[in-house]
This record gives sequence, structure tokens and C-alpha cells, in this order.
Amino acid sequence: MSSSLEWLLISWGSLTVVLIVLLIYRSTLTMHEEEQLFLSDSEAHMAKDQMELIAKVNKVTPVVKILGSLSGAMLLVIAGLFVYQGLTAQ
Repeated sequence: MSSSLEWLLISWGSLTVVLIVLLIYRSTLTMHEEEQLFLSDSEAHMAKDQMELIAKVNKVTPVVKILGSLSGAMLLVIAGLFVYQGLTAQ
């Protein structure tokens, strides 16, 4: 295996680990999210907590999409490089 392929695999692995950690974080945030709240004035703090939770999820979601796309693209590049090296190493 060539050095460039090894570095690509290491980069892809670390990028994917970060992606998985962010997916777990987003999952734990949304685990306690309510789909519908019936609030009275005495429970207004719950609405504020929900809004903060939604803001955190909305911050993480674009990063997850970007990292997922990068991970998929890197996987395709690695596969292409592996096939190319296999075809040219005769």
C-alpha cells in the first residue's frame, strides 16, 4: 500500500470518527426533545429550554451534513485510488 493511500485512510478514519461523535451528540440532544408541548405560564421555562435545544441541533446539523459528504467523497477517492493502483501494479 502506498503512503498516500495510508494517509487518506487515516484522514478518512479520523473524519469519520468526528462525524460519529457529532451524530451521537445530536442524538442525545434530540432524545429528550418533545414534539408538542402544552405550556401554561408557569411552564414557560420549558419552552425556553426547547428553543435552546433546537438552536443547538440546528448548529450541529450543517456540520454533520458537511462531514458526511466529505467522508463519502473521501471513501470514493480511496476506492478509486485502490483500484487504480491495483490495475497499474502489474
